[in-house]
Amino acid sequence: MREENKHEDALGLHSHTKNEPLDLEYSDGILSQSLAPIDQGRRAWTVLIAGVIFEALFWGFPMCFGIFQNYYSTVPEFQKDNSKIPLIGTLAQSLYYLGAPFSAIITRTFPKYQRQQIWVGWLLCIVSLLAASFMKSVSGLTGTQGFLYGFGFVALSYPIVSMVNEWWVVRKGMAFGLISASSGLTGAFMPFIIESVLNKYGYQTTLRACAVALAVLTAPLLPLFRGRLPVAETSKVARIDWSFLKRPLFWFYGSAILIQGLGFFFPSVYLPSYAAAVDIPPMQGALLLAVMCIAQVLGQFTFGYLSDKRFSVDSLSITCCVSAAIAAFIFWGLAQSIAFLVVFSILHGFFGYGFGTMRVAMGRAVSDEQSTIFATYALFVFLQGVGNILVTPLSAALISSPPTHDHFGIGKYEGIVILTGTSSVLAGILIGVWLGFRIISNLYKQSN
Repeated sequence: MREENKHEDALGLHSHTKNEPLDLEYSDGILSQSLAPIDQGRRAWTVLIAGVIFEALFWGFPMCFGIFQNYYSTVPEFQKDNSKIPLIGTLAQSLYYLGAPFSAIITRTFPKYQRQQIWVGWLLCIVSLLAASFMKSVSGLTGTQGFLYGFGFVALSYPIVSMVNEWWVVRKGMAFGLISASSGLTGAFMPFIIESVLNKYGYQTTLRACAVALAVLTAPLLPLFRGRLPVAETSKVARIDWSFLKRPLFWFYGSAILIQGLGFFFPSVYLPSYAAAVDIPPMQGALLLAVMCIAQVLGQFTFGYLSDKRFSVDSLSITCCVSAAIAAFIFWGLAQSIAFLVVFSILHGFFGYGFGTMRVAMGRAVSDEQSTIFATYALFVFLQGVGNILVTPLSAALISSPPTHDHFGIGKYEGIVILTGTSSVLAGILIGVWLGFRIISNLYKQSN
């Protein structure tokens, strides 16, 4: 096997089975096999592009749930449980984050069933939307559009992440930046489509149409998902080296991600409400989210690309955190017009979401072992998702009423603006502490 494939051992390379992407070559009359190249070629790009499309389309429903929430609150049979409607969207999103380590473990433990895992997750998502269209209660929607959809989504995501991890090694930051940015692609236009169809046809027809559209758009991509590394039918996959859990760097990064996640999700939830409170028309409020999504795509691709160019992950992370905090304290907290909120949407989308792309670079800083990067990625996603779960209880505690235009955060939203900015600052400080410690340690070693 060629030297260029030296990364296989780190990922658990085993004997070949059928339908694996091997190249066959003749040399001196002998047939030899070699793995397809990393970071290039039709197969690598096919898996990455298919993954981006999958993540973009399936992220669309959790991202658009605010539209569904507003509509469900007007449906007579749902109004008696109006306070429970937000739980639907919370489940759909939080299961993706909190289920990440478990889906990753299943993917890693049963590698030869990765494609089947994608199929099962895909089918659960389609069925969940179809089933939700027949529900007449909030509890029914919670079980289908919430739990079942979130379970299917996290189930299909991590086999795709694993395959991208195999195909993209040197340019991993760029590849995962595109995967992470995929939700921004749908967030830029999908809410407008969903809102239009809901208002015209109602939730039952909308959910059925969405299920059919998802099936038609994504089913042709399912055969394209193939791992790069072969797995024997009877072999045991190499175990992940969990020794990285003993390294202080992992816990510094993990703590920073957890802290940043405590305030990260508030803008996407409350920006339209804030805009309405300062007398900005609803359509312009929706456009703010679209602007944020576009900035997210640019930011996550940019910082993923820069991390591949060996820019310091600490410096990039601190830049993201400090810039996002400044955006929150100045352009959100002091906003009284659409202009300030547009600037905030751009900065938070570019830098706030850009920080999320650092999960891969942080994993590489902890360990160069490719399977370890896959494990740290899932754990970092889990830690960020803790903030997603806490949005509802924290907002209930922090939001006061009524709005007062001459106060920071127009009074009503002062608490969540401060939490958004402060959590980002503290995450940057924590990484800065580690960076300072490392610099001092290096200087001490050089002096001796």
